[in-house]
Amino acid sequence: MSEVLLARIADALERLAPAPLPAADWLAFPAYVWDGSAARGIPSLDAPALGLMQGIDKQKAAVVENVARLAHEAAAHDMLLWGSRGMGKSALLRAATLAAQEAAPGSIALVQASPDAGLADLFTALRGVDRRFLVFLDDLGFDAGDSSGARKLRSWLEGGVEARPANVRLAVTSNRRAIVERHLSEQDDPINPRDVIDDRLALADRFGLSLGFHNCTQDDYLAIIAGYAAHYALDWDEGDALEWSKRRGGRSGRVAWQYVNELAGRAGRLLS
Repeated sequence: MSEVLLARIADALERLAPAPLPAADWLAFPAYVWDGSAARGIPSLDAPALGLMQGIDKQKAAVVENVARLAHEAAAHDMLLWGSRGMGKSALLRAATLAAQEAAPGSIALVQASPDAGLADLFTALRGVDRRFLVFLDDLGFDAGDSSGARKLRSWLEGGVEARPANVRLAVTSNRRAIVERHLSEQDDPINPRDVIDDRLALADRFGLSLGFHNCTQDDYLAIIAGYAAHYALDWDEGDALEWSKRRGGRSGRVAWQYVNELAGRAGRLLS
C-alpha cells in the first residue's frame, strides 16, 4: 500500500474521529458556559450594578453575602431563587458574582449549565481546581412526571455519591417554589391537606437558601425606573412609565428596564 494512500486513509480517520477539544482553563475567565462536554470561557461578565437593583433589597443582601462567602472559601449555601418572571433573579446572581470578583479578583467564576447537560462531568472537571465556582441553572422546572431529573438534582445537592464538589455551589432560578409542577389535586388531598411531601417536592428543601421574588408594586416599578434614569441621565415621566407597563401587561424589573431602553432610544443614545 502506497504512502499516499495511507496518508489519505489517516486523514479520513481523523475527520471521522476529530481530536478531543482542549481542556478548559478554569482559572482564565470570570464566567463559562458548559454545553455538556466542554466549557466556553466568557471574557466579561455582564451584570447590572447592584445599586440599580431596586425592590429586592432583602434578597439582594442575602445573595451577595452568600456569594461572597463562597468566594472567600467560607461555608456557603446552594441557592434557590424562585418567583415572578422578570424580577431580577438571574441578573442578581450575575451582579453578586461580579461584586465578589471585584472584591477578590480570580476567586470565583460563574458557570451556566443545564441539569441535563453532563453536570456530573462538569463537577468532575471542577473538582480540585483552586477556585470557587457558582454553577447556575436558569429557569429550571420539572414536569410532574419527571421524578428522575428531580432526584438526580437532589442527589447532587446533598447525600449522593456524585454530590457537587466542596468548591462548587449550585444556584437555581425557577418560577415555582417547589421547582416541580404542582396540581390542584395535591392541595386537596384529604389525607394530607398540607403540601404532599414526596421525592419530587423534597428537592426544594435541599437548598440552604431559598428566596422568593414577588410581583412588582407600582412604587417599586417607578423606583427601578428612577434609579436607572438618574444613572443614565435620562428624562422620564411617571404617567408615561405607567402607560408603558399597561401596554406590556404588567410591572416587573424587566419591564422597567425595557422602558429605560425605550427612553434611551428616544434620546438617540445607546445604553452600555
